[in-house]
Amino acid sequence: MTKKILIVGPAWVGDMIMSQCLFKLIKQTDPDVIIDVLAPAWSMPLLARMPEVAESWVMPLSHGKLGLGERRRLGKSLRDRYQQAIVLPNSFKSALVPWWADIPVRTGWRGEMRYGVLNDMRILDKKRYPLMVEQFMALGLSVNESLTKDYPLPELMVSPANRERVRVKYQLSIDLPILAICPGAEFGPAKRWPEEHYAHLAREKLQSGWQVWILGSPKDQPVAQKIMQLTQQKCINLTGQTQLEEAVDLLSLASVVVSNDSGLMHMAAALHKPLIAVYGPTTPAFTPPLHKQAKTVSLALECQPCFERVCPLKHQRCLRELSPEQIMAEFP
Repeated sequence: MTKKILIVGPAWVGDMIMSQCLFKLIKQTDPDVIIDVLAPAWSMPLLARMPEVAESWVMPLSHGKLGLGERRRLGKSLRDRYQQAIVLPNSFKSALVPWWADIPVRTGWRGEMRYGVLNDMRILDKKRYPLMVEQFMALGLSVNESLTKDYPLPELMVSPANRERVRVKYQLSIDLPILAICPGAEFGPAKRWPEEHYAHLAREKLQSGWQVWILGSPKDQPVAQKIMQLTQQKCINLTGQTQLEEAVDLLSLASVVVSNDSGLMHMAAALHKPLIAVYGPTTPAFTPPLHKQAKTVSLALECQPCFERVCPLKHQRCLRELSPEQIMAEFP
């Protein structure tokens, strides 16, 4: 009988992209295994770009919502389908659907007191698996297996026809080199390289004959508008206009991407684009861009990393003192 695995996916764009490494690892071990993913609705276009995923189930509850009745109904609807579930989030509630689905093997890290709802509960050794992506992939191995360092990396599929359709929709040209900048960060303001630095970088490339596209979600529009003001409206501002799958296609056209530590950073890495990733309160020692040619830039101050959404010292030196010249020095 062909084995079927249900994977409970994470709640953030970057984490979802990193989870593709787990899907690939499972497929390497057993090419015939069927992998389905339970994940938020917004992630469906991303999962559709991952050939390892057979079917995607929408988690109808928003991030942080308990919704016991809804989880129970969903779990019961998935009974008798799977031999194993792998739960990537560490919360108690994330393990409830596989438990109510009565999936025989329910694998995950110990997390929030998940005794019982998980029956293949692992204890994380962060020295053995320091990277988040390694922590994801280790759950696809048996307890005694070791993860090799030459593991598979994310790789999002792009259809040339879809990409051309999106380019035409937004009336974009590819005649000049494209710098795509991603100045937002869902995590919080502490992760954002200052708008004036992005604007300085944009002006330099515009003067060199490049075009500059600004990509991001509706929440990033105030940041993008500031950059537009500082560059005399010479950039192309796409924030808040594109669907997630359209952002994938547009990023695949970029000559170089400069991004904060964000979901779009991981997306650019999964498209194997030349990427310069700016790190402030977080660290590439935990969530690096998973592309061997990607470059990461950080000042490595004594207060880094703090992992805070807002700078606790009120100065944000880790990003303010990271100059545009330092980023430009990393351009290919």
